Amino acid sequence: MAGNKRPNRKSKPSKGKKNPQATATGGGDTTTQLFENLEDAQTLQERILGTETFIKRNRRLIMIALGLVVVFVAGYAIMTSINSSKESEAQEELLFTQRYFEVDSLNRVLNGYGTIPGANAIASDYSGTKAGKLAKFYAGVVYLKQGKFQEAINKLKDFKTSDWLIQSRANVLIGDAYQELKQYDQAVLYYKKAIDHKPNKFFTPPYLMKLALVYELQKNVDAAIATYDRLLADYPSASDANNAKKYKGKLLAEKNQK
Repeated sequence: MAGNKRPNRKSKPSKGKKNPQATATGGGDTTTQLFENLEDAQTLQERILGTETFIKRNRRLIMIALGLVVVFVAGYAIMTSINSSKESEAQEELLFTQRYFEVDSLNRVLNGYGTIPGANAIASDYSGTKAGKLAKFYAGVVYLKQGKFQEAINKLKDFKTSDWLIQSRANVLIGDAYQELKQYDQAVLYYKKAIDHKPNKFFTPPYLMKLALVYELQKNVDAAIATYDRLLADYPSASDANNAKKYKGKLLAEKNQK
């Protein structure tokens, strides 16, 4: 794709379940598996929606409310009941979207099938729920896979979660979309957001590789070298370390020839 090539190698942004560094690292390593798990539908459901049974919680709150006479408490219980019921409905609707996502049925993920709503409808109808938020993430990933980069950016920017791994991943995917659009300054911004949000040895190294690539595309050699240096200093045992050394060496050689 446009905006992803460099001499003697190229790197494509991750779309869906592919490792964003699969081209650079050769794939098949632990980092690859982690990326695949991070965008697996079941993993997303567990991390974003949790294992709490909303229906049971709803019933418990209703029973408590019925036993109280204080109007304020009763009103609060009613509002909680409505929100809990809506969350349960959203999760039921999302089950079909998750199944379509797992088999890469992209149009059905977005638009549903027959009377079954897709991610866009669920995100709109249940915007205040966890399931509704997760639907936005699904839609953003699908748009990215379809090459609809601005639509992907819009959906993923609107996605917010307290789960730091998924939120960082969303930021990286936004960076990927901006890179494809050759809006490199914005790509740098979102890659940095992902890198600086709870750095860790599993995901931060490939994010640093993406950032270095964008700097190279910008002809910002010094920034690219500094990014490779950061990876090598902070994560010397990472699977991306060897590639970082190689690409850094190539940049230094080219710089010395000028």
